Amino acid sequence: MSVSVEIDALNVSLGGSPILRDVSLAVPAGSFVTLLGPSGSGKTTTLNVLAGFTEATSGRVLLGGQPLTGVPPEKRDIGMVFQNYALFPHRTVAQNIEFPLLARKLPASQRRARVDRALALVHLPQAGGPRVQSLSGGQQQRVALARALVYEPALLLLDEPLAALDKQLREAMQYELGRIQRETGTTTVAVTHDQTEALSLSDLVAVMNGGRIEQIGTPEEVYHRPATPFVAQFLGEANLLPVHAGRVEALGLPVEGAPDGSTVIRPEDLALALGEGADATPGMVEQVVFQGPRTRVTVTVTGCPKPLVVSVPAGGPIPAAGDSVGLRYRGPGVRTLSDPAADRASKIAA
Repeated sequence: MSVSVEIDALNVSLGGSPILRDVSLAVPAGSFVTLLGPSGSGKTTTLNVLAGFTEATSGRVLLGGQPLTGVPPEKRDIGMVFQNYALFPHRTVAQNIEFPLLARKLPASQRRARVDRALALVHLPQAGGPRVQSLSGGQQQRVALARALVYEPALLLLDEPLAALDKQLREAMQYELGRIQRETGTTTVAVTHDQTEALSLSDLVAVMNGGRIEQIGTPEEVYHRPATPFVAQFLGEANLLPVHAGRVEALGLPVEGAPDGSTVIRPEDLALALGEGADATPGMVEQVVFQGPRTRVTVTVTGCPKPLVVSVPAGGPIPAAGDSVGLRYRGPGVRTLSDPAADRASKIAA
């Protein structure tokens, strides 16, 4: 049965240095939530607190409404897939998957049935006999996932589960991970620094920076409506532009929210036309880079602190460096981004 997870005001300090700072997160039952951020942002520490490998300095974690404080890892009803899979190379696939059931002293008949179900779930029904060292990286990843799910845990934790795979296999396994999570309905919390992975798999994404969560939202929300400059820049390419008196003057674009600050314009939300149109913002092409399904064009615009990045889809007009072009904004309404550091300083001052 799926259960919810609640992280409440979590703080972790190691050697006197703060690692997590007041982290709070609600994970709905049956959902797939990803902790996304760069190295050192605190995402793996958060996962380790959930698993019971790291003790919180303050705050609490609830699984299905029950506090986990003082509960050892083996008693938490949690399955975990590690970045390096942590499989036993001298054991067969079936023996690796069976190991958690042996530790829980299930009868042999139940163990066999559960191992068979787990193998079928990860699409390895004929792979019970070989030793894991003979398998490909993608197959080993499936074995690790089957081992974590074989005893039907209340919560599944994934620590960079696809990081060891090459790009093509990683993209294929993203689909498989999503399929397996939907089929089992297991509440899942994953850690990754890969933006595409987080956006593809998650019901909710928590973007972390400096031991804090800067924004929690659906993949669409954190990408199209980032709350802070960090979130905007970390998720894909972003044009950060100054806001004065409620407008981006360089583009003649009104902005909601605070009248001064900065906002984000995604490259795909700018339409490019060859030549200068009467109702378009004039600019000059600085660089053109072919990227397969789209072309990345940087355009110098008067009043912009840096050249704007424009994403031109296949079949669109492709200029050359030095060409004069016109830009039009075609995206959703834009808002002024918040400054977390300034917001915290104002709260302290108040």
